[in-house]
Amino acid sequence: MFNDYIYITVPILTVIFTQIIKFIVESVQNKKVNFGRLFNGSGGIPSSHNAFVFSLTTLIGVNYGIKSPFFAISLIFSLIVMYDSMVLRMETENQAVTINRLVDNLIKGDTKKSYKILKEEIGHKPIEVLCGIAFGIFMGFIFS
Repeated sequence: MFNDYIYITVPILTVIFTQIIKFIVESVQNKKVNFGRLFNGSGGIPSSHNAFVFSLTTLIGVNYGIKSPFFAISLIFSLIVMYDSMVLRMETENQAVTINRLVDNLIKGDTKKSYKILKEEIGHKPIEVLCGIAFGIFMGFIFS
């Protein structure tokens, strides 16, 4: 039954394992346990988004071959996710930092208003993406 849904179950298992790894790495680094991190995939090492899509791409490459149109579609999709997680989301992260500074300045000047602080850790550094890709490829090979 597992093999009937391998193209769904392996990427989902990969994301779950990646979040657990991210949780452990950050708990050790920060010397503090943050269980909320298990459910928040933005930022951090390894990239769960990249692990997710590259596990699927690897499965398709192994089972259908790298010349198949399925592999090409999956690879292009994975490269778009990789670009988005590194470049576009990193720019969004920079914008959130700037907006939060502006909001902080506004709050100091007027305590009657309330402003929502934006999440700043959104994008990935290249090493985080590469680790996510490597883990996704590893999971794809393990389960193929």
